Amino acid sequence: MIQQTLHREYRVDKTRIGFIKFIFEAYEGIAVVTTLDAKAGHVRLAIAPDLAEEAFRIIADLKKDVEFHAI
Repeated sequence: MIQQTLHREYRVDKTRIGFIKFIFEAYEGIAVVTTLDAKAGHVRLAIAPDLAEEAFRIIADLKKDVEFHAI
């Protein structure tokens, strides 16, 4: 069975969107970050289903230093 990509939306510190994108690009293949509204800090993560646990660990780690709230 083919698993579907997970989509999660977050409100983040708008000044850190580039940093967040860079972090997920460094973890190649885990998630793709798309900015939905830069002024509001609204982003969507498209997460590889088999790597969701790792993606959520990265998010938890980012929350220590960056505003990162699920919408």
